Formats: sequence, C-alpha cells, structure tokens
Amino acid sequence: MPELTFREALREALREEMKRDPKVFMMGEEIAEYGGSYKVSQGLLEEFGHERIRNTPLAEAAIAGAALGASLVGLRPVAEIMYIDFSFIASDQIINQIAKLRYMTGGMVKVPVVIRTQGGGGVAAGPHHSQSLEAIFAHIPGLYVVMPSNAYDAKGLLKSSIREDNPVIFIEHKKLYGESCEVPEKEYTIPLGKGDIKREGKDMSIITYSRCVNFALEAAAELAKDGIEVEVVDVRTLKPLDEEIIISSVQKTGKAMVVYEACRTGGFGAEIAALIGEKAFDYLDAPIRRVASLDSPVSFNPGQERYILVNPEKIKAAALEMMGK
Repeated sequence: MPELTFREALREALREEMKRDPKVFMMGEEIAEYGGSYKVSQGLLEEFGHERIRNTPLAEAAIAGAALGASLVGLRPVAEIMYIDFSFIASDQIINQIAKLRYMTGGMVKVPVVIRTQGGGGVAAGPHHSQSLEAIFAHIPGLYVVMPSNAYDAKGLLKSSIREDNPVIFIEHKKLYGESCEVPEKEYTIPLGKGDIKREGKDMSIITYSRCVNFALEAAAELAKDGIEVEVVDVRTLKPLDEEIIISSVQKTGKAMVVYEACRTGGFGAEIAALIGEKAFDYLDAPIRRVASLDSPVSFNPGQERYILVNPEKIKAAALEMMGK
C-alpha cells in the first residue's frame, strides 16, 4: 500500500470526486496556478481547468456566499478559506445563511457546501494564524465539523464530506500536511460521525481529534513504559459525534481524559467531558480530566507558543497524576 502525505491524500480525494461528479468544483484564494497556500490543489488546474479550479478575490465573505449560491443551483462547491482565523469575516454567510437555509426551506433545498480551512498552531505564525476555532462552528446547528488526524482519514472523510448534502466545515491542521501514512489506491470513504480507536488500552481513555491524536499516541507510548496502557479514541468528526465509541471506551477503562488544542475555556473537549459525565458517570473511578491549551492568544515566539499549546509532555504528566503516580 503506498504512503501519501496528508496534503497528497486530500488532493487525491478532490481529484477522485471531481472525476466522479462534474458538479464538484473548487474555489478559493490562490488555489489555481499557485496550488493553494499549502499546495493541496497543486496540479488540479492543469487537469480540470479554470471553470472548476477557480481563484477568488481575497474576500472570505464572498467565497462563502458564492459557494452557497452555487450549491443552490445544483453544484457541489469545495470552498477554501486559507486560515480558519479569517472565517469570522465570512461568519454571517456561514452561520446565518449556509447553516440555516436547508432548515428554513423545510428541506426543499440542499446545501452541499464543503468549506476547507486549516487551523491550529505549532509553526510560530502568531495570534492571527494559529487559532483552533472548531467549537464555534460545532455550536451552530446545521453545520457538520470534520477534523482528521492522518492522511488515510483525511482522504476518506473529505470524499464523504463532498458527497454530503449538508454543509461541512472541514478543518485541516497546518502541522499535518507533511505527515504521511499508508493510503489505499482503491477507492474508499469514511462515514461522517464514525470515530476510530487509534490505540487499544485498558487503564485510561484519551478522547481527542486532529493533531492531538498524534500527541496522545506519543504520550501513550511513553506511558506504556511505566506499565500504563492508554486507549486513544479519535472522534474524527465533531458533528456528528460518535458518542457510542466514547462511552464504550470509558466503560472499559474507567478513566477519561479529553485532549484538545483549542484554549481550555469553552473548547469542544468540554462538550465531550459533559457527554461522559451524563452518560458514563457510573463507570468512572476518577474525575474527568481536560488537557488543553492555555486561555491565551498564541505567541509568535516559539518558546512561548510551546508553553501555551498542549503537547505530549503535558498529556503524559496529567495521565500520571490521574493514575496516582
């Protein structure tokens, strides 16, 4: 089985879906000749032409609004917003229009819009290019929110997102684009709302998503040296959320840690913690623990950034504390 990087897997998903369905097209800032800021769309212009690989102005509200309009006349746009930080410029179109129009028409129209964007820190890009804002979109009824952690999942989830008749916010972590894993050449999809056990364990469950899955796996490998077997649950999609996989894991291990890169207060991990408290409280033999980034803007300074953001060392330290070691 060949290995693909995260960006290559996304590109393959886009290529396959555009070949499969002529209604699928891409739009965004510098996605055509330049190939996108993170080179996900590199080479697609030569294959599909300007009608289906469309550069847009630097105007996020226009991108989102045009994507909505295209979806209402039967197309399936994949719109790229370069940084999730800039999605607030398009917040009215996304939150008040895209998310609500299918409901407001009683299902008479479909809104098959995929908004690809990237978030997270780790590259010293500073406060305006390092935020994790997934909880805001997960809070909005009508939007699906997808956050893959590896190339295999990214391809399968993006293909499913493009085929979905409801709008999807597809968030890619900027530090994952160069990460690689095995990706089948044969076509496959991953259903939205289906999580995955990335590592089996019996002593503690870590529930997480996106880049923090890799952090959790790294911490779990270290904890195994101390005889602590951690189960790592990757929810993969925040909405719809696979509640069953989370509850089943906590029932098995009796301890739950929720890890997320967003700042601690109001992060989506708090929603997961609340779910566990409501539906698996009787199985817990320790309080639920959240490990998240500090309530601070993300610094340009690499040392300060590392201090602010969650990392494997923080996860390991919290796990040892939970285990009484």
